[in-house]
Amino acid sequence: MKYTKQDVIRLVQEEDVEFIRLQFTDIFGTMKNVAITASQLEKALDNKCMFDGSSIEGFVRIEESDMYLHPDLDTFTIFPWRPQQGKVARLICDIYRPDGTAFEGDPRYVLKQTLKEAAEMGYQFDVGPECEFFLYHTDDNGQPTTITHEKAGYFDLGPVDLGENARRDMVMTLENMGFEIEASHHEVAPAQHEIDFHYDDALTTADNIMTFKLAVKTIAKRHGLHATFMPKPKAGINGSGMHINMSLSKDGKNIFADPTDANGLSIEAYYFIGGLMKHVRCMSAITNPLVNSYKRLVPGYEAPVYIAWSARNRSPLIRIPGIRGEGARVELRNPDPSSNPYLVLAVCLAAGLDGIKNKIMPPAGVDRNIFSMSEVERNELGIEMLPNNLLAAVEEMEKDPFICGVLGEHVSKNYCRAKREEWAQYSMNVTAWELEQYLYRI
Repeated sequence: MKYTKQDVIRLVQEEDVEFIRLQFTDIFGTMKNVAITASQLEKALDNKCMFDGSSIEGFVRIEESDMYLHPDLDTFTIFPWRPQQGKVARLICDIYRPDGTAFEGDPRYVLKQTLKEAAEMGYQFDVGPECEFFLYHTDDNGQPTTITHEKAGYFDLGPVDLGENARRDMVMTLENMGFEIEASHHEVAPAQHEIDFHYDDALTTADNIMTFKLAVKTIAKRHGLHATFMPKPKAGINGSGMHINMSLSKDGKNIFADPTDANGLSIEAYYFIGGLMKHVRCMSAITNPLVNSYKRLVPGYEAPVYIAWSARNRSPLIRIPGIRGEGARVELRNPDPSSNPYLVLAVCLAAGLDGIKNKIMPPAGVDRNIFSMSEVERNELGIEMLPNNLLAAVEEMEKDPFICGVLGEHVSKNYCRAKREEWAQYSMNVTAWELEQYLYRI
């Protein structure tokens, strides 16, 4: 939907919108907002709404704190879960400095810069995400727990699936907001769910992922449940991923498709895969940004661990889904839903474009189950592993000037500093596992 300033003003008046949330995302993927009343709308649409950037972690120092919000008019949406009198709407914003230049620490800006590079090569980057999450009970104080009474599994339905009503409500709410929902189902683990929405251009998709998370959490709360996008809230069960399905189009045609190839893939698709495989270890701190992310990336729980690709099986990091022709796409399976979608899509696209520009051919596809191979077999095939913890991932990222360059100095330095601090805090913490293992024995 393309909106003008007048369209937004008219919709706010006609729909009796009282509050407008000016939303943006910090470098760690947390949504922030400044709420204004309808009387301040014109000021906001004239890009005159200011906020204190120094209060947002990873943004700017206190001596350079004034930041301006520039609303993207096409993101105007009315929240269907708010009251019908005095409705609440939102606009997603880009962040600018007082001198009128775009703020390089804005994740949306990082993605836009990478999309600009793709556009200069004649490409549009389309993305379809698969977002998984858990629905848990809350305690008497409304605080989240990891308790669930349900024991449903993959594709199960009610009455086994106690989250079914909440999930249906989420789908209807998202459709009210203009999402095209392709599928929703119960996932493998108890209380785990997935809702897939239609692919779109990368910027719209990143915006949609942020909106999706907000809607899912809001609707869950209405059902007395807590929705979490934490990658691995419980040991011994599958974690939550956010698989990213990607394709490039040129002049409206999917350039990943080639009917003459055995896998239905073009040479550009192979180069794109090669670029992803070259940089994926260094992208891990972005695609898997938490200490907890690496508890999901372990053998035995369907999450990818080994850097390989296949058009035949699901164990490798990169999968080529069965659909061919205009639906041909490359699926990256390690990202998780705690990540910042703007930064994830920026590094994925940049890595793929690097593959195309430098004609990086990937190794042969691996059509066997990698998890059942011995270490010797994996070494013979040259199959590497993803980093196994957050510190290792940050160290890989700091070694790759290419990925740091995609993010820009401001984001990469602040991000790595914060993630090293997160690892330090975790390392100093004494866990229940340690007490159980050592307290009585030693």
